[in-house]
Amino acid sequence: MATVLITGAGTGFGKGAAFLLAKNHQVIAGVEIAAQIFSLEQEAKAQGLDNIRFEKLDIADPKDREKATAWDIDVLVNNAGISKAGSLVDIPEKNLREQFEVNVFGTILLTQEFARKMVDKHSGKIIFISSVAGLSAGPLIGAYSASKHAIEAFAKALDGELQEFGVQVATVNPGPFLTGFNDRMFEDWKTWENNPEEWIFDYSQMAFPHEQFEPEIVYQVIADVVEGKSDLFRNVVPQEMNDQLQKSEDELWTKKVSTEKKRHPQVEKAYELEPYTKASKDK
Repeated sequence: MATVLITGAGTGFGKGAAFLLAKNHQVIAGVEIAAQIFSLEQEAKAQGLDNIRFEKLDIADPKDREKATAWDIDVLVNNAGISKAGSLVDIPEKNLREQFEVNVFGTILLTQEFARKMVDKHSGKIIFISSVAGLSAGPLIGAYSASKHAIEAFAKALDGELQEFGVQVATVNPGPFLTGFNDRMFEDWKTWENNPEEWIFDYSQMAFPHEQFEPEIVYQVIADVVEGKSDLFRNVVPQEMNDQLQKSEDELWTKKVSTEKKRHPQVEKAYELEPYTKASKDK
């Protein structure tokens, strides 16, 4: 039975994976907001889960990170993150910095502390819940995608640095899943403090530009990586996206600069889709 710390476990992938892993492991579920803890504890109690404890952990807060380093863990699951959508022309500096402060700096600084402890023990596992957006990039999610690209580079470098100390590193790269995270991303424009008259798109008419899958499969993949049932460094979910991602990467080597004044299909789809659009079951 391992002791697993999962950040961002108040909702979405983090919560689902925490509850699943608590059936067989000791789980510390880090949540950003302390007010979330009581209802989560009641939910865990109702499910008979005695091996899960909830802790306030805002990874962007230095005091929370310092508190967390006192916890003795075997596996760190870096799941906490935020998402900011919108054209890179329009996103205000404040929102752009928030994107990187949480997803990149908060994640890396927390990982540093636990990595040192794992090096001393010559054992441990660090898992980054990245995204397919960390392996590709498209219009309107450039800020979020860039933050996940940074995590991909960090994970790859860290893997090489820690292998001699017996510390394993892996990533989980979910595609579009229906947790609410992606749809909230396309409501971030409501927090912008710059001039709407200068925006190049009408974000009030946009939604997340991809159909989305039910998320339970991601919980299981995270659990499989934690438990070593998957020994892959990169774990794309669903697996069917592997070919698509590899094809997109290959196409960049022959892609020409854009000369045609035509709306990009992903921008067009953002205008067409409704929020919380499910993917068809036959996909």
